[in-house]
Amino acid sequence: MLTNQLPEENLDVCKESVFSELFAKYSKDLHNFLYYKFGEALNPKDVAQEAFVKLWNNCANVTYKKAKSFLFTVANNHMLNDIAKNKTATKFRNIKPKSYTVESPEFLLEEDEYMQALQNAINSLSEDLRATFLLNRIDGKKHQEIADMLGISRKAVEKRIYKALSLIREKVDGI
Repeated sequence: MLTNQLPEENLDVCKESVFSELFAKYSKDLHNFLYYKFGEALNPKDVAQEAFVKLWNNCANVTYKKAKSFLFTVANNHMLNDIAKNKTATKFRNIKPKSYTVESPEFLLEEDEYMQALQNAINSLSEDLRATFLLNRIDGKKHQEIADMLGISRKAVEKRIYKALSLIREKVDGI
């Protein structure tokens, strides 16, 4: 990686090798952030790619240290603009149970009901709580990583996750 060779402040985002490194480093996180915050309906993969295009077009004005923040801000704003234009409701992806099983039909029915209740509970969370919860529990991000992504304190992330878990527990028995 290039960052091991040079101090970060000396890296030029306009160099193709540095830009490629940024893409490899942040593209998956950016897509997942958009997916969990806004759902699949607004094409988070396309928006993530558009954010990288915008970074490339503005590479002379963006330092290496600010590139991640630039990408997440541009992508987030793009999604918010799409929502305002289309007035599209956000959706959480369908949780699909495994297609094979040796379980009893009663168990499968209970599992289906439980998964539906869990999905409904997650969907009922506010956007901030849902995004924070999914980044932590589904994507496996640490509290500090989420705080950096969202531009909030680590303590705020902990409170959001705790609040999300409390609300989900209220709506779904047995978590």
